[in-house]
Amino acid sequence: MISPLQVFARKKREKLPIAMLALYDAPAAQIAAQSGLDAILVGDSMGNTALGFDSTIPVSVADIARCTGAVARGVQKSGRTDLAIVADLPLEALGSEEKALESAIEFLKLGAHAVKLEGLHPQLVEKMARVGVPVMGHLGFTPQSVMRFSGVVQGKTEASAQELLQNALALETAGAFAVVLEAVTRETAQKITQSCAHMATIGIGAGAACDGQVLVFNDLVGLSPRLFKFAKSYANTGEIWREGIQNYVGEVQNREFPDENHSWKMD
Repeated sequence: MISPLQVFARKKREKLPIAMLALYDAPAAQIAAQSGLDAILVGDSMGNTALGFDSTIPVSVADIARCTGAVARGVQKSGRTDLAIVADLPLEALGSEEKALESAIEFLKLGAHAVKLEGLHPQLVEKMARVGVPVMGHLGFTPQSVMRFSGVVQGKTEASAQELLQNALALETAGAFAVVLEAVTRETAQKITQSCAHMATIGIGAGAACDGQVLVFNDLVGLSPRLFKFAKSYANTGEIWREGIQNYVGEVQNREFPDENHSWKMD
């Protein structure tokens, strides 16, 4: 059986862009899968976009687990068997290597094909690879470590760019099949992409030279209250939701809904 993760290696080799989207529920996963997407990230970005937190830090292993199962079921309903599902390892899972590995295996049991790991953890990546857990890395601006960053954009100096390159090569050597480059300068991301022979680079605010791109679902469909520089809204569904709910409220208040078409009567 061909693994959906092979899309990363194949498209890197053939220089075909990889399209990835971060989302968290079954209906969105089904629609995204039917739209030709290559991969879904069950991201800890749900902390900001779905759970109402100010950061990704409070997101739990249980949160990711529940949403991973939901996404897997949505993809299954789409009929797709070639779409890769990657589950984020939240900060809670990184208390120890044992906890991280235990959480990763749980996510794979729920339908993920791989996990994503923020920061530089080559030993953990190597350990997971040895036991059959595919790992996607995450370098540049890493939201779980937001407290230690003085600015968002990474790789702006020669020293910073060189450090990111060495970190990426370390992840590739450890066995990571792909790496997310977040808020990294175009030049640095391009150098990393060219230097990694097998590991695919997935950019979010890292320019067009990456092997692929990832966006957050809420940003793409116009549900976010504001967009970061690297995000783009392709539809304004927030306004459609608002209009629909306002129409519903109005009909309820005017006793127009439900009417005879939306209720039953006795024989």
